[in-house]
Amino acid sequence: MADGTSLFLQQAIMEPLDHKNLDKDVPYFAEVVSTTENVAVFIWENLKKLLPMGTLYKVKVYETDQNIVVYKGEEAISEK
Repeated sequence: MADGTSLFLQQAIMEPLDHKNLDKDVPYFAEVVSTTENVAVFIWENLKKLLPMGTLYKVKVYETDQNIVVYKGEEAISEK
């Protein structure tokens, strides 16, 4: 992974979410239910702010091996 990409991932995902109680420690989830779908939206919005326009295609969040959410900026798609 390129250094720039790692920095974006660190800022958009790891810093706000890693080792956090989403409902208590992340202000976004004080107003939004912390479902896997909403976590994908949160990550999308954070990455979108950092990446060059048009480079973000999708966010894929694995809750389990069988429950995966893909978000492409408009709607969440559950993959089972």
